[in-house]
Amino acid sequence: MMNRSTMVSSTQTGIRTDPFSNNYTLVGRELGRGKFAVVKKCIDKSSGKEYAAKFLRKRRKGEDCRLDIINEIAILEIAKFSPHVVDLHEVYETASEIILVLEYAAGGEIFHQCVADHDEAFTEKDVIRLLRQILNGVSYLHKNNVVHLDLKPQNILLTSSNPLGDIRIVDFGLSRQVDSVKEVREILGTPEYVAPEILNYEPISTATDMWSIGVLTYVMLTGESPFLGGDKQETFLNISQLNIHYGPDIFEGITDLAVDFIKSLLIKNPRKRAKAEQCLRHPWLCTSLELATPLKEADLEEPESKPTDAVASDELVLMASYTVHCPCRQLEGLDKRETDLKVVRSLQFPALQEIQQELVC
Repeated sequence: MMNRSTMVSSTQTGIRTDPFSNNYTLVGRELGRGKFAVVKKCIDKSSGKEYAAKFLRKRRKGEDCRLDIINEIAILEIAKFSPHVVDLHEVYETASEIILVLEYAAGGEIFHQCVADHDEAFTEKDVIRLLRQILNGVSYLHKNNVVHLDLKPQNILLTSSNPLGDIRIVDFGLSRQVDSVKEVREILGTPEYVAPEILNYEPISTATDMWSIGVLTYVMLTGESPFLGGDKQETFLNISQLNIHYGPDIFEGITDLAVDFIKSLLIKNPRKRAKAEQCLRHPWLCTSLELATPLKEADLEEPESKPTDAVASDELVLMASYTVHCPCRQLEGLDKRETDLKVVRSLQFPALQEIQQELVC
């Protein structure tokens, strides 16, 4: 059962109990599915407008998880003024489910472009534009002491795919407010995108999201997952030892400023990672590509690591347990002394228990 001490327990959105089917018609195939949730396209009968309906089971593995869903609704309310976070239209409740009626993003997940053939993949110019939007959305969350904790290509949607639309950040099922002294347990995340502090049972912060954005940027530019190993243990080891490949074979035709941007985020010590607002001022996001310098092999710092050459075909999740002890999670005004994260105690990561992904959107 998820620890609920860091969840928001109240919402402003009225929860309707009249039949969902009286007002909406489900159309087409499912947009996404998990063990306890399914997302379907629907049309408002009165307006004809398209939405995405997320059906969430209230009981999971015999536990009442209604508060988990209330937390997700509350986080969406907090983020409602950000144009890059999916909009919550309304909420319905039945005896067994809560239904979130969400903005419909017709372009689908950016994951499809990340792994597409060269002609259909993102250009560096595309990545710059979309990443600015992602960072603006994440910056808004962080200013409100919200951490997403599951930023990955599957949770970044496009309003349209052709022409390339705008970003919508989705799936706040794991998100938390982290502005007080609270203990956090059983936080889920996708292994390839989790920060070292999660593996080390260190406190989470807004910097935990910034690591994920570094991995996300790498994937958007190259189509490859930087830390993916042959199995979970190797993936965890690559993250904990920062085994990452920046070679010209991976970043061919990509500017050195882009690589510098990624390196500013994939730093083991969370206090040294760039914040969202700092990222928005990075030269790569502020300089026209026409003026940028192509990547040169001599500019690269190649660590001793095992290169990876594939994006995950399935989604693994991990369970971590640690304590949040900093009263202000945005790392503002902290002591300037930098301290290294603890070394992973066991390379076998015995405490990381694999469980099935529970939420989708």
